[in-house]
Amino acid sequence: MKPQDGEVARDARRPSWLTVPMITVSALSVAAGIAQFAVTTVIGDVAAHFGEPGTGDEAIAQLGLPTTTIGIALAMVRLASLASLPAAAMADRYGRRTVLLIVATFGLALTSLSAVAPGFWWYVAMVAFARPALSTVNALAGVVAAEEADSHGRSSALALIAAAYGLGSGIVSIGRGLLPGEASFRWVMAFSLIPLLLLPLLARKVREPAIARRRGPAAGLPGRVPRQYAGRVALLAGLTGTIALATGPGFTYLFVYGEGVLGASPLLLSTLVLGAGPAGLTGILIGRWGADHLGRTLTAGASMAATGAAVAYAYAGQPRDLILGYLLAIAASSAFAPPTGALVAELVPTAIRATVAGWGTVAGVLGAVIGLTSFGVLADLTGGFASAARAIGSLVAIAAIGFWWLPETLGVDLEDLEPA
Repeated sequence: MKPQDGEVARDARRPSWLTVPMITVSALSVAAGIAQFAVTTVIGDVAAHFGEPGTGDEAIAQLGLPTTTIGIALAMVRLASLASLPAAAMADRYGRRTVLLIVATFGLALTSLSAVAPGFWWYVAMVAFARPALSTVNALAGVVAAEEADSHGRSSALALIAAAYGLGSGIVSIGRGLLPGEASFRWVMAFSLIPLLLLPLLARKVREPAIARRRGPAAGLPGRVPRQYAGRVALLAGLTGTIALATGPGFTYLFVYGEGVLGASPLLLSTLVLGAGPAGLTGILIGRWGADHLGRTLTAGASMAATGAAVAYAYAGQPRDLILGYLLAIAASSAFAPPTGALVAELVPTAIRATVAGWGTVAGVLGAVIGLTSFGVLADLTGGFASAARAIGSLVAIAAIGFWWLPETLGVDLEDLEPA
């Protein structure tokens, strides 16, 4: 017990969001960012490697596989994240640390294995099976961060987790840029081997949060939320899914709209994606400050409304609008993470906190899928991206008022949420 006591004493000299266990969990979030974003980065290379280029001069003919096939594959991978709900709920029964390490191992191993996939659908199957585990890593990293930190450092801890995931996404994006060629996807997917090999070392520093060790046992089926908390959980999950209505299509259609409609150069759009890193970090810091000074609900609602407005503006019809709107949408949606992550922790007791995080992941996936589908339908019906973006962006901005009906939790101590 003495070494553990000494570790706690050393941690006490640091901010609650900057302890060794917190940094270790953020490293797992970096790993999840590498593994998950790699799929988006290399899907075109995978299609070109396993497909056959067409005979036309258009860029779409050189993809190797029909865009419908690629779209179905991406949808399968995204929808696979729905299985993260029962996986996250297991952390309320068997412990955060145990489940977090299991899903991290499984997700990183399957992602690494996809580097040697013998065919396109083999690749899709591997990354699709890995997706729920990696989504669970994201959800549980936020839960552990919230439970490790005190009320004053909680939003900073969640900002650290969000920034870590963004760092992982950036690493794999840069790696893809430095490894041109169709077969480079194998090297990019193999990036996940590095955190996988480091996992035994990281596991030594991951600990079960103290409040989770004292939790009461979760009851009922995995994913069940007690009736007294169902209303607030449903509202928070609904709002999380609603913002994804805008971010899903808003970020996904960037290259299609920029190059195909506006005629923007690939270099401009690549530079824009690189600018998303600083914009996202700025948004995270704004969200952290707002959550701690203005309140969780006000900051979350304002950032959600700003995200909807920015997506609507991005597709207004000019390259300048796309640049400003995209960067503002990145910043605003990043600012959404710290306050909503704090709300997940501060609205419910420990016994169902991981379950609630799982519901947030499910809502985000469904919202993004619905947004992608409806955006395309609206664009076809109205004859343009601008009308579709205005409709969805306005809906998201108006729906942000829903945070008014959630209780403000700034300053809440997690111990006060435990049943008597």
